[in-house]
Amino acid sequence: MKRRTARQKALQSLFQIDVSGSEPKEAIESVLEEESLDPFLEQLVHGVVEHKEEIDDLLRGHLEKWNLERLANVDRSILRIAVFEMKYVEEIPIKVSIDEAIELAKEFGDDSSSRFVNAILSKIKDSLVK
Repeated sequence: MKRRTARQKALQSLFQIDVSGSEPKEAIESVLEEESLDPFLEQLVHGVVEHKEEIDDLLRGHLEKWNLERLANVDRSILRIAVFEMKYVEEIPIKVSIDEAIELAKEFGDDSSSRFVNAILSKIKDSLVK
C-alpha cells in the first residue's frame, strides 16, 4: 500500500474512531476492504490514538479563535495525523507531512480546509523546528 493510500485509510479509521468510538483495530479493518493490513497505516492510527492527548494539546496551542472540539471531524483527524507524523515519525520530512495533509484536506475536507490545515501545521512546524 502506498503511503498516500495508508494516510487516506488512516483518516477514515480515525474519523470512525472519533465519531463512533470504535476500537482502532476494528476501524482499520472496516476501511481495508480487500487490501491487506499495512504497517504504516497501523502506525498512524495507533500512534494518533496513543498520543492523542499530546497531539491535541499541541493543536490547541496553535488554534487561534478556534476550539479543537468545534473543528470539522475530518479537519481534526487530518491535523492529528500530520502532527503525529511531524512529531513522532522521524524518517518523514515535516514538509512531506504538511503537503500530504493539505492533499487529504483537498480530497476529504471542504473548500477552505486545505488553507486552514496549512496555516495550523505551518505554525506547529515553526514551534517544533526551534
